[in-house]
Amino acid sequence: MRTLGLIIFAVLGTGSMAAERPNVLLILADDLGYGDVSAYGAKTIRTPNIDRIAKEGLRMSDGHASASTCTPSRYSLLTGEYAFRKKGTGILPGNAALIIEPGRFTLPAMFQKAGYVTGVVGKWHLGLGTGDIDWNGEVKPGPLEVGFTESFIMAATGDRVPTVYLKDHRVLGLDPADPLKVDYKQKIGSEPTGKENPELLTMGLSQGHDCTIVNGISRIGHMSGGKAAWWRDEDLGDEFTRQATGFIERAKDRPFFLYYASHEPHVPRRPHPRFAGQSGMGPRGDAILALDWSVGEILGTLDRLGLADKTMVIFTSDNGPVLDDGYKDQAVELKGDHQPAGPWRGGKYSLFEGGTRVPFFVRWPGRIKPADSAALVSQVDFLASLAALTGQTLPAGAGPDSQNLLPAFLGESPEGRTELVEHSGRLAFREGSWKLIPPGGGPARSSGTNVELGNHAQPQLFDLTKDPGETKSVTAENADRAASMRKRLETVRDAPERK
Repeated sequence: MRTLGLIIFAVLGTGSMAAERPNVLLILADDLGYGDVSAYGAKTIRTPNIDRIAKEGLRMSDGHASASTCTPSRYSLLTGEYAFRKKGTGILPGNAALIIEPGRFTLPAMFQKAGYVTGVVGKWHLGLGTGDIDWNGEVKPGPLEVGFTESFIMAATGDRVPTVYLKDHRVLGLDPADPLKVDYKQKIGSEPTGKENPELLTMGLSQGHDCTIVNGISRIGHMSGGKAAWWRDEDLGDEFTRQATGFIERAKDRPFFLYYASHEPHVPRRPHPRFAGQSGMGPRGDAILALDWSVGEILGTLDRLGLADKTMVIFTSDNGPVLDDGYKDQAVELKGDHQPAGPWRGGKYSLFEGGTRVPFFVRWPGRIKPADSAALVSQVDFLASLAALTGQTLPAGAGPDSQNLLPAFLGESPEGRTELVEHSGRLAFREGSWKLIPPGGGPARSSGTNVELGNHAQPQLFDLTKDPGETKSVTAENADRAASMRKRLETVRDAPERK
């Protein structure tokens, strides 16, 4: 329960901050683990620009994505609702329909209502359109219909077709004489595929990803036409960075919200040649260096425009790390002593802490004092917390799982959530430092990725204070606690309780 002083802060402090109307820059990395940045102690790789955010702001050690895979965690981040509450929020194909209802009170819609200009740059992966997409006309509804005023995105991920940029409602650079078509059920057109023409690949496959070949890399899904619009993988990071800094340039005289969703270090990892070989860890490590460079370019833009003190910068990741995720790029072989998930067990796809406990830094010079925070927080809390930052109240039904943790995000309070649902197909539950993974079938490890999933026939209870690596279940010694946590998880699962 919050103290009277915190209540007074929330009431009085929020109004003051609303008057300041800070810009908000949310940088979301893709598949970046807790241990992948040197701010958390990584030694094999250095991330000085990301570290700068941590050094000049709040370094959070218990910050979470709401799910251990990308589409559901991104859905929760923008809506303030756990993705398990809504069907169809699993990992989407590149031609999926939009899964956020147009007109919904989302994070960008909240900022729009507060008078902000809002932009999204980078990976979207939340669907577009209403069904059968005509990529050669207006592609909508999409980001503009859920609260963004500007949009420059990829539809899904780099390993899925279509491999094109979309600016607002249209594919960028499309030649009308060469219409773009996409199909996830059957092969279309005459483009070679990884399955039929492996000799054409410049990046080998470890599993799946054997459909249409683009730039020597085969993808998930089939595509034909639209060649003038196809991206070059090595340029993705540079182009998204250019678009992000361009948005800041255009919006510098107004309060703005920018959601910058980087693609690094998601597969396929083919960073710009200037980063190739620089990490000593192969393409995955090089992609992390490219991400760090991008962060530096964006921070430098804020500095140059005199916006640093007026801008809250949040840096985090959509889920935990994965090494081999479909392509043979030596991520496993060249890892060495590097621990992508840091001290946590598991990674992407996992119910263990490494699945959702991710890098989490918040910087606002002059407002947030540099410090470490152990507060339990989640990206699902951005909606309620940033609404409080701008002096707004969520309408009925909006952000059902989002909690106003603004004092924690500002470093004014050590208190965060008392409980949290972690999602990876099945659900796990945090209650303070206790972690429960209910019993469930399935393999112990993910096929191909070799990530520990957390499946076990018996309930697993961990005391993270004594056992942060979740190495030994203490269910037998704490049967009553395990039972009460399981009952509480079922209650939260069946009915959201916004606080």
